[in-house]
Amino acid sequence: MGQVELQNVKKSFGSVDVIKDISLDIKDGEFVVFVGPSGCGKSTLLRMISGLETMSEGTVGIAGRDVTDVQPSEREIAMVFQSYALFPHISVRDNVAFGLKIAGLPKEEIDAKVAKTSEILGLEKLLDRKPRELSGGQQQRVAIGRAIVREPAVFLFDEPLSNLDAALRVQMRIELIKLHASLDATMIYVTHDQVEAMTMAERIVVLRDGRVEQFDTPVRLYDRPQNLFVAGFIGSPKMNFVKASPGESGAVLLANKVSKSIPGVVQDQLTPNMQLGIRPEHITYSHDSGDWQGTVTVEEQLGSDAFLYVDVPEIGQVTVRAVDERSFTRGDTIFLSFDPERCHLFNDDEQRIN
Repeated sequence: MGQVELQNVKKSFGSVDVIKDISLDIKDGEFVVFVGPSGCGKSTLLRMISGLETMSEGTVGIAGRDVTDVQPSEREIAMVFQSYALFPHISVRDNVAFGLKIAGLPKEEIDAKVAKTSEILGLEKLLDRKPRELSGGQQQRVAIGRAIVREPAVFLFDEPLSNLDAALRVQMRIELIKLHASLDATMIYVTHDQVEAMTMAERIVVLRDGRVEQFDTPVRLYDRPQNLFVAGFIGSPKMNFVKASPGESGAVLLANKVSKSIPGVVQDQLTPNMQLGIRPEHITYSHDSGDWQGTVTVEEQLGSDAFLYVDVPEIGQVTVRAVDERSFTRGDTIFLSFDPERCHLFNDDEQRIN
């Protein structure tokens, strides 16, 4: 059992509150990602689960046991850090086995566990090498192997891929997803990269300023963000936001006098200073007609997609994701339209309306 329960967890450094009353229930075998901007408290929260950071208030439960005052070594957790933290003078085999030797396990049992872990991670041919003889991705696999071999109830990952190049990060993401499927273990993973979070997690905790903004599946976060922060943080390119005010009969009025009726929104929900959100892929475009007329200021051509950055008078910059687009380039006039069914509306308090 690898269930993790946080109840009213708080952490303060002097007069500064860095974790502000967080409660979470992470299911046994679940892959959960903590994501948010730098300084939001995600690594501090992970360290509190591990026991490396004490709490000011609240409780932590792991595998059905209250571990609030339990030492890290007795919490049935294994942690993988951003730094590989391998011993440079000993072999891969001895690095993986180190924790088991410290625990005093018999040699035969250690050898069996190291062999099994090495097979899972594809380290069999690297066991006699020293860490300096490995690539960054191989070193990270050794660090993960050192965690797996202990067979913990919960794996904790603190930005483990940050030191890898872009291509290797993608490869290691795939390996970690496969690893989770094969081990069926509870994994909690910290990252500042929302793309990493979206591609790996079963559920995501979005944090800001020590608070949970939303705890949900990647698809729900993308399709139904509960507030303006989540809407702007999740998605690449980010969601477009346009100032909106109450119109007639429950419609919203945009800065350039375009009026739209948003499904599910009634008149008494409208507030004076709303924000209308539209994903770049939900904006259609043409050469001759639309809701808005603008000028393409930047064209990012990726082959399969093109990202068009459009200057729209009275609105500002609008980002459009254009699939297989070749006909627009910088300086062109473009007309944009959007479907109210695909819009997100947020009130003066930055909370979702529709």
